Amino acid sequence: MLHHVELWVPDLARAAASWGWLLERLGYTPYQSWADGRSWRHGATYIVLEQSPALRGGEPHDRMRPGLNHLAFHVPGGRGELDAFVVAAPDHGWKLLFPDRHPFAGGPEHCAAYLEDADGFEVELVVGAA
Repeated sequence: MLHHVELWVPDLARAAASWGWLLERLGYTPYQSWADGRSWRHGATYIVLEQSPALRGGEPHDRMRPGLNHLAFHVPGGRGELDAFVVAAPDHGWKLLFPDRHPFAGGPEHCAAYLEDADGFEVELVVGAA
């Protein structure tokens, strides 16, 4: 079982606003808060955002380079909830990727939304079974 995921972000306030909205809507609850970070928990798993003083480089995250491509989450509530996420996402710093193929950008049997935040991090919101 996954214990936690930690994302280093260039702007904690901006990331916490967009990720906090998304995670709380998915059922995560605020867990920890400190000067350089925030976390949200769902069961035994938590997601951390940190603006670490050890962060190097000024480039935004590039999901097309080696490293993290995206995080994928189940969407409780089905297609209606997915559609509501997509409508509300821009107000919270997210943009829809692959809008011409939404909600089947992953194939005709895979209903999902692919969102990207202002720092280049991508999430996939999946409807249905794994």
